[in-house]
Amino acid sequence: MVLQVILLVVGFALLVKGADWFVDGASALGRKLKISDLAIGLTIVAFGTSAPELVVNSFASFQGHNDMILGNVIGSNLINLLVILGISGTITPMVVQSSTAWKEIPMSFIAIVIFFLLANNFMLSGEKVLSQLDGLILLIFFGLFLWYVYRQLKTDTTQLPVEVKELPNFKIGLSLILGLIGLVGGGNLVVNNASAIASSLGASEKIIGLTIVALGTSLPELATSVIAALKKNNDIAVGNIIGSNIFNLLLILPVSALIKPIAYSTSFNIDVYLLAGGTLFLLLSMFTGGVKKLDRWEATLLLICYIIYSGLTIWQEVM
Repeated sequence: MVLQVILLVVGFALLVKGADWFVDGASALGRKLKISDLAIGLTIVAFGTSAPELVVNSFASFQGHNDMILGNVIGSNLINLLVILGISGTITPMVVQSSTAWKEIPMSFIAIVIFFLLANNFMLSGEKVLSQLDGLILLIFFGLFLWYVYRQLKTDTTQLPVEVKELPNFKIGLSLILGLIGLVGGGNLVVNNASAIASSLGASEKIIGLTIVALGTSLPELATSVIAALKKNNDIAVGNIIGSNIFNLLLILPVSALIKPIAYSTSFNIDVYLLAGGTLFLLLSMFTGGVKKLDRWEATLLLICYIIYSGLTIWQEVM
């Protein structure tokens, strides 16, 4: 099993570096093609932090690892919300714009509700599954979210331009090729070895997806938000987390469902309840103290909540 753990770590490293190379190459290509910074930021850069989840889930969907797909998305969102935002908020209180408090955080909560209703087939009886039609519905909501972000950024005169590396043509091609190789190779290594580790430990794919795989694919969000918090760029730190959670539910998951319908285990409902509750707590924290801010004590509560949740989840698995 030692070899499988090593290969899993290598897979995560390839995913993160592959996404970085791909974003650099694609952004430089977009600049050469005269694509606006706004369009580059909305598409290529936003894709970068979600690329690990997308690739891992695509491989898992092809191979029929339903619990790993759901565990990766729900687990990544929980880690983003409770761990990464918790760590960022303990570094510095997170003061955000009004639009984040009034619009983006509520949108994240609405995305959770839509996913929950579709996955549990509340409108229909029978097997609980996230079908290809459900995937299309989620993608429509994702399109509406992109339209909102486009309108928001277009009217935000304080928005900083996207940093794009100027690269010669051969380096653009090399970055794109190496990025794709890293993403595909890393995704394959993560899915295969995570599944093998689960079998070796006698653990379910659900617990592996919620913990190890989710943490590994959340590394780009962790790095981005912690660096932003250290630089006191609160909007970037919070916006990165909220945007990533919406991307995971409205893009990553439906793409997986379009590849192959995802059988939904109602055991994930508890995890979804926690995700919804944590998002509501974040929303409420924006309106305490008279400032739209996540205080250090509130961020600490998020971290404590995740520690308790992880402990109970692992204990339940062992028992």
